[in-house]
Amino acid sequence: MTEVVVAGAGLAGLTAARHLADAGADVRVYERHGEVGGRVRSVRRNGYVFDRGFQVLFTAYPAARRELDYDALDLRYFKPGGVVARPGHRATLADPFRDFSGAVESLFNRDVTTLDKLKILQLRRELAGKSDAEIFAGPDRTTRGYLRDRGFSAKFVENFAEPFYGGITLDRSLSTSKKAFEFSFKMLSTGHIAVPARGMGAISEQLAESARDAGAQIVTDETVTGIEGGERVRDEVAVELGRETTTADAVLVATDPKQARDLTGVESIPTEAKGCVTQYLAFDGPELDAGKRILLNAGASESAGDDEGADDGTKTDSDDRIDGPNQVVQLSSVAPEYAPDDRTLLSATFLGVPDDPDEDLAVQTARTLDSWYPERKISLEPVHTSRVEFAQFDQSPGVYDRLPGVRAPGGSVFLAGEYTEASSLNAAMQSGRKAARAILADLQ
Repeated sequence: MTEVVVAGAGLAGLTAARHLADAGADVRVYERHGEVGGRVRSVRRNGYVFDRGFQVLFTAYPAARRELDYDALDLRYFKPGGVVARPGHRATLADPFRDFSGAVESLFNRDVTTLDKLKILQLRRELAGKSDAEIFAGPDRTTRGYLRDRGFSAKFVENFAEPFYGGITLDRSLSTSKKAFEFSFKMLSTGHIAVPARGMGAISEQLAESARDAGAQIVTDETVTGIEGGERVRDEVAVELGRETTTADAVLVATDPKQARDLTGVESIPTEAKGCVTQYLAFDGPELDAGKRILLNAGASESAGDDEGADDGTKTDSDDRIDGPNQVVQLSSVAPEYAPDDRTLLSATFLGVPDDPDEDLAVQTARTLDSWYPERKISLEPVHTSRVEFAQFDQSPGVYDRLPGVRAPGGSVFLAGEYTEASSLNAAMQSGRKAARAILADLQ
């Protein structure tokens, strides 16, 4: 029987472990934390659910549809689109094909132009005919330059694209690859945004349960600290676990990018990070009228008439600053299970990893909400703060051509992680499946 050690019990490692065990391999997964999931974990405390940063599931993700049981996850769904917000102003911008309740308000929304709305429909039709492989192939450029060249207005870019897609890629400057934009746009056009009723950590827990049911052993609070041998396929590999060493026919490194690079020496593993801080705040009283839509911080002033920035459509870091959080989400409206019955739970996400004390961040969010809702007085109580220094790897144009493959270390050592595909939950699960297939093909 083929023995495989998997270092890391994130989405990639758990997916690979299940496929390997299903194929008859003897699989041992070692996870340095006390629980599985890597970055996809949830804290459940005092009737609340706090995810590790603002995370959601795009239900159209191909790998997620293949690997997960959506019914068992008991998904709760956001309404498509968002609410563009700035001082004294809130306006809905929804997908009229999938949210008829917001269609009329979206039609008369002046935060984007009528031409923008037509271009959105055109882009929707165009990307629906493209495969995911086609989206990630070919020339690349920034999302900002891509939107400009397609004729989208400065209003669309500043009022919607910056906060919405900036929230997805943690890059409000929109200097991220246009391929990331196209892929997420297609996923949003063909599926929904959702969270499991028990939090995003339920995804990791389900993958772990599936791996265990297939026969994989998962050991937590155990760190893989070194790998020796395995230079050639089928060579035995020694795996260092703190004070002891174990052996295997193959090792799959599915840790975070920095640890993966240290363990394997693969220099093409991306380690330049995008981070965020998500603060959870509760209040009593009626819910905000945004309901199940994301509140997008469009900034303090009306949009300018023309795009500014470099010729390639980039935007400097100094232009990438706003007052308050990038987006606010009324999580308990989407998933009532996220909060006690008598409380409303918000998440407020700040891009980057500001070192402001939790209390100061809460004041910024309160000030922002007061400006968006001058007709209300909302007394916020900060109940949890999640600081994620490495939420995504940097996805600048051209990055996908430089990512390592699952066989990059060579011999009997393999890689699994979103950093072999793209930065998304879909990519993590896809990478795990590819890595398992590579191991089975090479060793069996």
